[in-house]
Amino acid sequence: MSTEIDIAAPKRPAHLKLAGIVIVLAAAATVADGIASRLHTQREVAAWTTQQALPTVATVRPQPLTATQQLVLPGHLAAWINAPIYARVSGYLHAWYADIGTPVKAGQLLGVIDTPDLDQQLDQARADLQKTVATEKLAVVTAQRWTEMLKQDSVSQQETDEKTSDLAAQQAAVAAGQANVNRLEALESFKRIVAPFDGVVTARDTDVGALIDAGGGNRPQLFTVSDAQRLRLYVSVPQSEAAAVRPGMQATLTVPERPGTTFNASLVDTDDSITPASGTLLVQLSVDNHAGLLFPGEYTEVRFALPTDAHALQIPASALIFRHNGLQVATLGPHNRAVMKHVTIASDLGSHVVIGSGLTASDRVIDNPPDSLAAGDLVRVATQPPAATTRTADAQTDAEHAHG
Repeated sequence: MSTEIDIAAPKRPAHLKLAGIVIVLAAAATVADGIASRLHTQREVAAWTTQQALPTVATVRPQPLTATQQLVLPGHLAAWINAPIYARVSGYLHAWYADIGTPVKAGQLLGVIDTPDLDQQLDQARADLQKTVATEKLAVVTAQRWTEMLKQDSVSQQETDEKTSDLAAQQAAVAAGQANVNRLEALESFKRIVAPFDGVVTARDTDVGALIDAGGGNRPQLFTVSDAQRLRLYVSVPQSEAAAVRPGMQATLTVPERPGTTFNASLVDTDDSITPASGTLLVQLSVDNHAGLLFPGEYTEVRFALPTDAHALQIPASALIFRHNGLQVATLGPHNRAVMKHVTIASDLGSHVVIGSGLTASDRVIDNPPDSLAAGDLVRVATQPPAATTRTADAQTDAEHAHG
């Protein structure tokens, strides 16, 4: 009798196999979804990074100029007439009668010079003239006598001619003596130093008892008289604006010590020449100063209202690009790509420049462009962010949550 027992392997239930398959499939689906999610997130992050790498720029429209353009330039005031007064005779200053700041009239006495040497010369010249006059009178009588005696054949023609010639010489000597007296009398009149015109004494460089040397130029002046009822205003206008400056133009000026007060000036003339050292045109304006509020030598700020070109455009100076291939401006082209345009500057207004050529009113100029910006580069406009920016930002948030 056999004791072997046939024991068969137990069969697994069918529902356990199905559950295992489902678990495997679920795990595979989870892995696949994670991989797909990661790939999608990487693409979104890459797109957002690329978008953020684009330079963000601001654009401005070229603006037309107003009918007139303000040109502000420095200037300085000068007296309408300024005369340093020198001595014409030598001597010692006897007295002075006008100090600095004294208003004077034309011909008013400013000082007196003692001239003893000149006085003696004049006395001698007058005495010499009297002697010459007496000699002339004798020559007249002698010439008359010799002429009468010639008619009676009492003297020769030669002797008569000699007497007549001597009379002519004596008459010439009298004329020379009289001229010398007149000259010295004219010099005597310069002992009195007088004002040449109505004005104000702005300098007194002498005093009582001072030795006076006749002359001028490098010799010290005695007084200086200035007429400040009207003032001359000198302004150096740049060559680029020189063509717009015309005699008769009106301008306004201000001085630092009188803030808020504006004075009017009228352009008198120009020097019709460009100074090579500065490249400017010197213009002269006239300023009414009867109120006495302005002083010669003052610094002023002058404003001209110049006519503008109706076709000229104005842009910020920060939009200019200075490179080896010339002056350029970056504009926004189709599909937000940079377009470089060569321009010329008509005038520089400081923070803004007037473009002479190269731009149109419809151009969108990139203000303060990056140094690395080149033609064809894709840019992002700060004032009009594209819709993709929001989507990429949301994608970045999702990616951060996924990796968190």
